[in-house]
This record gives sequence, structure tokens and C-alpha cells, in this order.
Amino acid sequence: MTEGGAYRPVPLATFTRLEDEEMVCRARAFRDEMRRRRTVREYSGEPVAAEVIDACIEAAGTAPNGANRQPWHFVVVRDPEVKRRIRVEAEKEERDFYEHRAPAAWLEALSHLGTDERKPFLETAPVLIAIFAESYEVRGEEKLKNYYVTESVGIATGILITALHHAGLATLTHTPSPMGFLNKVLDRPANERPFLLLVVGYPADDALVPDITKKPLDRIASRR
Repeated sequence: MTEGGAYRPVPLATFTRLEDEEMVCRARAFRDEMRRRRTVREYSGEPVAAEVIDACIEAAGTAPNGANRQPWHFVVVRDPEVKRRIRVEAEKEERDFYEHRAPAAWLEALSHLGTDERKPFLETAPVLIAIFAESYEVRGEEKLKNYYVTESVGIATGILITALHHAGLATLTHTPSPMGFLNKVLDRPANERPFLLLVVGYPADDALVPDITKKPLDRIASRR
């Protein structure tokens, strides 16, 4: 991370220009790979190599971000007792959501996905990655404001999900609301806000997923 100070540019040495045909081939191959990605809620307990998770987090750390402040922190959770505590706290919030806080329209929108307050994947999956957004950085006695935090952490999270899929793993984005319990369970400071809990692992042999499709190109993009 470059500290503040005068602008000191260096030559761009990492860009490789490709022929049009190869660009199209790569773009379509990547599109097809990502079309195979599915959100998975049923996991085997098979362990995942730490080197894989580390490399994917390093990929996430390359994300563009406001003023290069890199306002994210990733906590990798493997300890069964910590995962159990996370599940207990998450299910408390989920029960309140499904039984009291969720509007009828929201519950109707979720109905075709088969979700409810039960979150066994928080214990059965071998890895949880708690992603925190850092609203400001603490350097000694000084608090330094971060910029475009939500946008920056969102981009990094997208890269992380993509990297994990590319490495051969399944994921699930989990966002119990509120998520403040993660600070306590994972001993994170007040300047970090829980952004998302990412469940990571191999799908169970009998894993099922909802029968859904994605919107076609002409529904999600336009040309002017």
C-alpha cells in the first residue's frame, strides 16, 4: 500500500494487448465458466487447502478501491467451535427476520429459493470467510477516513467469489441482518463493519440447487 504524498507514477508493465479473436474467445470462455457457478447451501466436510484460500484472498486484494485505501479485512474461519457460535448468532437474527421483520412481499420473493432460518452450512462447510468493511484506518492515535468503502469492498468480494469458483470451490453469500455479532465472535475492532459472510467448500454429493435462470443480455444491458 502506497502511503500518502506526492504523485509518483511508474510505467505500466503488466498489460498485454491481445488479438481480437483471442479476446472474444477468452471473454466467451470466462462467461461460460461463470455460468456454471451456482450458490450452494449443502456442503461436504472435506477440507480445503489453506493455500487455495490465501491465493483467492490475495486476488480479492487486487480490487480497485477508493484512494487505494484497501478498506477490507478477511477473517478465515475453520475452527468448529467458532463456526458453531457464528451459526447460533446468525440463526437468532434469521428467526427474527423470518418471523417478525420480513415484509410479506420479501418472503414471497424468497419462496422459490427454499430458504429459511436454518443455516446448517455455517457449520458443515469447511471454511467461512467473514468480510469486513473498514470505515476508517487507525494509525497510532490518528483515524484516517476511507473512501468509497461499500463500493470497494463489494468489488473485492465479487473477485473473491469468482476466484474461489475458478479454483474449483462452491460458495454462498450469507448476510444475516444485523451482523454486528461477527465483531464480537471474531474479535474485530469498531472501525470494521461486517459486510458479508462467505461460505466456502465442496458441494455435498447430494446437493440440490433452485431451478432458476439468469436474465439474458438484452435484459441487463443496452447500447446508446
